[in-house]
Amino acid sequence: MKNVKLNNGIEMPIVGLGTFRSKSEDVYNAVLDAFEAGYRHIDTAMIYGNEEAIGKAIKDSKIPREELFITTKLWNSDQGYESAKEAFNLSLKKLDLEYVDLYLIHWFKGYELALDSYRAMEELYNEGKIKALGVSNFNVHHIMKILEHCTVPPTVNQVETHIALQNVFLQEYCESVGVKLEAYAPLMSQHINDLLTNETMIEIAKKYNKSVPQIAIKWLVTRGVIVIPKSINKNRIVENFDIFDFELNEEDMVNIKKLNQARKFFPEFDNVPF
Repeated sequence: MKNVKLNNGIEMPIVGLGTFRSKSEDVYNAVLDAFEAGYRHIDTAMIYGNEEAIGKAIKDSKIPREELFITTKLWNSDQGYESAKEAFNLSLKKLDLEYVDLYLIHWFKGYELALDSYRAMEELYNEGKIKALGVSNFNVHHIMKILEHCTVPPTVNQVETHIALQNVFLQEYCESVGVKLEAYAPLMSQHINDLLTNETMIEIAKKYNKSVPQIAIKWLVTRGVIVIPKSINKNRIVENFDIFDFELNEEDMVNIKKLNQARKFFPEFDNVPF
Protein backbone atom coordinates (compact mmCIF):
# COMPACT_ATOMS: atom_id res chain seq x y z
CA MET A 1 0.00 0.00 0.00
CA LYS A 2 1.19 3.48 -0.85
CA ASN A 3 0.38 6.46 1.38
CA VAL A 4 0.34 10.15 0.61
CA LYS A 5 1.36 12.69 3.23
CA LEU A 6 -1.25 15.41 3.77
CA ASN A 7 -0.25 19.00 4.49
CA ASN A 8 -0.60 18.48 8.26
CA GLY A 9 1.69 15.43 8.26
CA ILE A 10 -1.08 12.80 8.38
CA GLU A 11 -0.52 9.73 6.18
CA MET A 12 -3.48 8.75 3.98
CA PRO A 13 -3.65 5.50 1.97
CA ILE A 14 -3.81 6.40 -1.72
CA VAL A 15 -6.44 3.73 -2.46
CA GLY A 16 -9.59 3.30 -0.38
CA LEU A 17 -12.98 1.65 -0.60
CA GLY A 18 -15.80 3.91 -1.74
CA THR A 19 -19.26 3.16 -0.32
CA PHE A 20 -21.57 5.51 -2.25
CA ARG A 21 -24.99 3.85 -2.64
CA SER A 22 -23.77 0.75 -0.82
CA LYS A 23 -26.66 -0.50 1.33
CA SER A 24 -26.00 -1.31 4.97
CA GLU A 25 -26.63 -5.03 4.47
CA ASP A 26 -23.98 -5.07 1.69
CA VAL A 27 -21.42 -2.59 2.97
CA TYR A 28 -20.66 -4.52 6.17
CA ASN A 29 -19.27 -7.47 4.23
CA ALA A 30 -17.68 -5.20 1.62
CA VAL A 31 -15.65 -3.42 4.31
CA LEU A 32 -14.54 -6.72 5.85
CA ASP A 33 -13.59 -8.02 2.40
CA ALA A 34 -11.64 -4.82 1.77
CA PHE A 35 -9.76 -5.17 5.04
CA GLU A 36 -8.91 -8.77 4.16
CA ALA A 37 -7.58 -7.60 0.78
CA GLY A 38 -5.31 -5.05 2.46
CA TYR A 39 -7.33 -1.84 2.33
CA ARG A 40 -7.07 0.40 5.38
CA HIS A 41 -8.96 3.41 3.99
CA ILE A 42 -12.78 3.52 3.96
CA ASP A 43 -14.81 6.44 2.56
CA THR A 44 -18.41 7.08 3.60
CA ALA A 45 -20.80 9.99 4.20
CA MET A 46 -23.80 10.84 6.33
CA ILE A 47 -26.08 10.84 3.29
CA TYR A 48 -25.06 7.30 2.31
CA GLY A 49 -26.95 5.94 5.31
CA ASN A 50 -24.36 3.25 5.99
CA GLU A 51 -22.15 4.71 8.72
CA GLU A 52 -23.50 2.35 11.39
CA ALA A 53 -22.81 -0.76 9.30
CA ILE A 54 -19.31 0.50 8.52
CA GLY A 55 -18.70 1.21 12.20
CA LYS A 56 -19.75 -2.34 13.06
CA ALA A 57 -17.41 -3.77 10.41
CA ILE A 58 -14.54 -1.68 11.78
CA LYS A 59 -15.22 -2.97 15.29
CA ASP A 60 -15.65 -6.59 14.21
CA SER A 61 -12.47 -6.51 12.11
CA LYS A 62 -10.39 -6.15 15.29
CA ILE A 63 -7.89 -4.06 13.29
CA PRO A 64 -6.26 -1.47 15.59
CA ARG A 65 -7.94 1.89 15.07
CA GLU A 66 -4.66 3.68 14.43
CA GLU A 67 -4.07 1.48 11.36
CA LEU A 68 -7.28 2.66 9.69
CA PHE A 69 -8.17 5.82 7.79
CA ILE A 70 -11.88 6.65 7.92
CA THR A 71 -13.51 9.50 5.98
CA THR A 72 -17.06 10.80 6.31
CA LYS A 73 -18.79 13.94 5.07
CA LEU A 74 -21.06 16.79 6.09
CA TRP A 75 -24.30 16.74 4.12
CA ASN A 76 -25.73 19.84 2.43
CA SER A 77 -28.75 20.33 4.71
CA ASP A 78 -26.47 20.14 7.76
CA GLN A 79 -24.12 22.91 6.67
CA GLY A 80 -23.76 25.84 9.08
CA TYR A 81 -21.82 26.36 12.30
CA GLU A 82 -24.05 24.68 14.91
CA SER A 83 -25.65 22.18 12.54
CA ALA A 84 -22.25 21.03 11.27
CA LYS A 85 -21.16 20.21 14.81
CA GLU A 86 -24.39 18.32 15.46
CA ALA A 87 -24.09 16.38 12.22
CA PHE A 88 -20.46 15.50 12.88
CA ASN A 89 -21.20 14.21 16.36
CA LEU A 90 -24.05 12.11 14.96
CA SER A 91 -21.72 10.61 12.36
CA LEU A 92 -19.14 9.89 15.05
CA LYS A 93 -21.82 8.14 17.13
CA LYS A 94 -23.05 6.08 14.16
CA LEU A 95 -19.50 5.04 13.28
CA ASP A 96 -18.87 4.28 16.96
CA LEU A 97 -15.50 5.98 16.78
CA GLU A 98 -13.65 8.48 18.95
CA TYR A 99 -12.42 10.42 15.92
CA VAL A 100 -12.50 10.38 12.11
CA ASP A 101 -9.36 10.73 10.04
CA LEU A 102 -10.87 13.03 7.42
CA TYR A 103 -14.07 15.10 7.44
CA LEU A 104 -15.25 16.77 4.25
CA ILE A 105 -17.88 19.35 3.33
CA HIS A 106 -19.77 17.19 0.85
CA TRP A 107 -20.84 19.80 -1.75
CA PHE A 108 -20.40 23.53 -2.20
CA LYS A 109 -23.68 25.23 -1.20
CA GLY A 110 -22.55 28.85 -0.98
CA TYR A 111 -19.66 30.70 0.62
CA GLU A 112 -21.42 31.61 3.86
CA LEU A 113 -22.45 28.05 4.64
CA ALA A 114 -19.05 26.71 3.64
CA LEU A 115 -17.18 29.14 5.87
CA ASP A 116 -19.50 28.61 8.86
CA SER A 117 -19.25 24.84 8.46
CA TYR A 118 -15.49 24.96 8.10
CA ARG A 119 -15.13 27.08 11.24
CA ALA A 120 -17.03 24.41 13.19
CA MET A 121 -14.82 21.73 11.65
CA GLU A 122 -11.69 23.62 12.70
CA GLU A 123 -12.88 23.60 16.30
CA LEU A 124 -13.54 19.85 16.12
CA TYR A 125 -10.08 19.43 14.60
CA ASN A 126 -8.51 21.35 17.47
CA GLU A 127 -10.40 19.10 19.90
CA GLY A 128 -8.83 16.03 18.26
CA LYS A 129 -12.10 14.64 16.90
CA ILE A 130 -11.00 15.13 13.28
CA LYS A 131 -7.44 14.38 12.16
CA ALA A 132 -7.67 16.20 8.81
CA LEU A 133 -10.11 18.65 7.22
CA GLY A 134 -11.17 18.81 3.61
CA VAL A 135 -13.80 19.54 1.01
CA SER A 136 -15.59 17.65 -1.74
CA ASN A 137 -16.96 18.96 -5.03
CA PHE A 138 -15.16 22.31 -4.64
CA ASN A 139 -13.65 24.21 -7.54
CA VAL A 140 -10.66 26.57 -7.51
CA HIS A 141 -12.60 29.69 -6.49
CA HIS A 142 -14.34 27.82 -3.65
CA ILE A 143 -11.03 26.61 -2.22
CA MET A 144 -9.53 30.10 -2.56
CA LYS A 145 -12.30 31.48 -0.32
CA ILE A 146 -11.68 28.80 2.33
CA LEU A 147 -7.96 29.58 2.28
CA GLU A 148 -8.65 33.29 2.74
CA HIS A 149 -10.47 32.66 6.03
CA CYS A 150 -9.26 29.38 7.52
CA THR A 151 -6.79 28.76 10.31
CA VAL A 152 -6.45 25.06 9.43
CA PRO A 153 -5.93 24.59 5.68
CA PRO A 154 -7.92 21.90 3.88
CA THR A 155 -5.91 18.77 3.07
CA VAL A 156 -8.06 17.09 0.41
CA ASN A 157 -10.54 17.98 -2.34
CA GLN A 158 -12.61 14.97 -3.38
CA VAL A 159 -14.12 15.33 -6.86
CA GLU A 160 -15.33 13.21 -9.76
CA THR A 161 -12.19 12.23 -11.69
CA HIS A 162 -11.66 9.56 -14.34
CA ILE A 163 -10.20 9.10 -17.82
CA ALA A 164 -12.98 11.19 -19.41
CA LEU A 165 -12.79 13.97 -16.78
CA GLN A 166 -9.16 14.29 -15.80
CA ASN A 167 -9.08 17.54 -13.77
CA VAL A 168 -5.45 18.29 -14.62
CA PHE A 169 -5.81 22.02 -14.00
CA LEU A 170 -7.74 21.51 -10.76
CA GLN A 171 -5.10 19.08 -9.51
CA GLU A 172 -2.32 21.52 -10.39
CA TYR A 173 -4.04 24.29 -8.46
CA CYS A 174 -4.76 22.04 -5.48
CA GLU A 175 -1.16 20.82 -5.34
CA SER A 176 0.06 24.43 -5.52
CA VAL A 177 -1.80 25.22 -2.27
CA GLY A 178 -1.01 21.94 -0.50
CA VAL A 179 -4.32 20.17 -1.19
CA LYS A 180 -4.44 16.59 -2.48
CA LEU A 181 -6.94 15.67 -5.18
CA GLU A 182 -9.09 12.63 -4.44
CA ALA A 183 -11.07 10.86 -7.16
CA TYR A 184 -14.56 9.51 -6.77
CA ALA A 185 -16.18 7.62 -9.67
CA PRO A 186 -12.69 6.66 -10.92
CA LEU A 187 -14.29 3.89 -13.02
CA MET A 188 -16.86 6.30 -14.53
CA SER A 189 -19.71 5.22 -12.24
CA GLN A 190 -22.85 4.24 -14.19
CA HIS A 191 -20.93 4.77 -17.43
CA ILE A 192 -18.35 2.09 -16.60
CA ASN A 193 -19.11 0.27 -19.84
CA ASP A 194 -17.62 3.22 -21.74
CA LEU A 195 -14.43 2.62 -19.78
CA LEU A 196 -14.44 -1.15 -20.21
CA THR A 197 -14.90 -0.91 -23.99
CA ASN A 198 -12.35 1.85 -24.61
CA GLU A 199 -9.86 0.48 -27.15
CA THR A 200 -6.87 2.40 -25.79
CA MET A 201 -7.53 1.14 -22.27
CA ILE A 202 -8.03 -2.44 -23.49
CA GLU A 203 -4.70 -2.37 -25.35
CA ILE A 204 -2.82 -0.99 -22.35
CA ALA A 205 -4.47 -3.52 -20.00
CA LYS A 206 -3.36 -6.42 -22.23
CA LYS A 207 0.19 -5.06 -22.27
CA TYR A 208 0.46 -5.20 -18.47
CA ASN A 209 -1.71 -8.31 -18.04
CA LYS A 210 -4.12 -6.28 -15.93
CA SER A 211 -7.81 -5.35 -16.20
CA VAL A 212 -9.06 -2.05 -17.61
CA PRO A 213 -10.27 -0.91 -14.14
CA GLN A 214 -6.82 -1.66 -12.71
CA ILE A 215 -5.22 0.49 -15.40
CA ALA A 216 -7.71 3.32 -14.72
CA ILE A 217 -6.94 3.24 -11.00
CA LYS A 218 -3.18 2.92 -11.52
CA TRP A 219 -3.20 5.89 -13.89
CA LEU A 220 -4.72 8.08 -11.17
CA VAL A 221 -2.39 6.76 -8.47
CA THR A 222 0.61 7.45 -10.72
CA ARG A 223 -0.62 11.06 -10.98
CA GLY A 224 -0.63 11.23 -7.18
CA VAL A 225 -4.44 11.25 -7.01
CA ILE A 226 -6.10 9.46 -4.08
CA VAL A 227 -8.65 6.95 -5.42
CA ILE A 228 -11.78 5.39 -3.87
CA PRO A 229 -13.26 2.81 -6.26
CA LYS A 230 -16.64 1.60 -5.04
CA SER A 231 -17.73 -2.04 -5.09
CA ILE A 232 -19.58 -4.59 -2.95
CA ASN A 233 -18.27 -7.49 -5.04
CA LYS A 234 -15.41 -9.26 -3.27
CA ASN A 235 -13.53 -10.17 -6.46
CA ARG A 236 -13.70 -6.60 -7.74
CA ILE A 237 -12.71 -5.19 -4.35
CA VAL A 238 -9.60 -7.39 -4.43
CA GLU A 239 -8.89 -6.57 -8.10
CA ASN A 240 -9.17 -2.80 -7.57
CA PHE A 241 -6.49 -2.98 -4.87
CA ASP A 242 -4.10 -5.16 -6.84
CA ILE A 243 -2.32 -2.32 -8.62
CA PHE A 244 0.96 -1.98 -6.74
CA ASP A 245 3.02 -4.60 -8.60
CA PHE A 246 3.53 -2.70 -11.85
CA GLU A 247 4.20 0.80 -13.22
CA LEU A 248 2.70 2.51 -16.26
CA ASN A 249 5.33 3.90 -18.60
CA GLU A 250 5.32 7.52 -19.77
CA GLU A 251 3.95 6.66 -23.22
CA ASP A 252 0.90 4.93 -21.72
CA MET A 253 0.33 7.77 -19.25
CA VAL A 254 0.29 10.20 -22.20
CA ASN A 255 -2.02 8.00 -24.27
CA ILE A 256 -4.53 7.86 -21.43
CA LYS A 257 -4.28 11.62 -20.99
CA LYS A 258 -5.41 11.96 -24.62
CA LEU A 259 -8.74 10.33 -23.64
CA ASN A 260 -9.86 13.41 -21.72
CA GLN A 261 -13.26 14.69 -22.86
CA ALA A 262 -14.27 17.00 -19.97
CA ARG A 263 -17.20 14.61 -19.63
CA LYS A 264 -18.95 15.12 -16.27
CA PHE A 265 -21.57 12.73 -14.89
CA PHE A 266 -22.31 14.44 -11.57
CA PRO A 267 -23.65 17.99 -10.96
CA GLU A 268 -21.62 21.11 -11.66
CA PHE A 269 -20.28 22.42 -8.34
CA ASP A 270 -21.90 25.85 -8.54
CA ASN A 271 -25.34 24.47 -9.48
CA VAL A 272 -26.10 21.65 -7.07
CA PRO A 273 -29.89 21.08 -7.03
CA PHE A 274 -29.99 19.16 -3.72
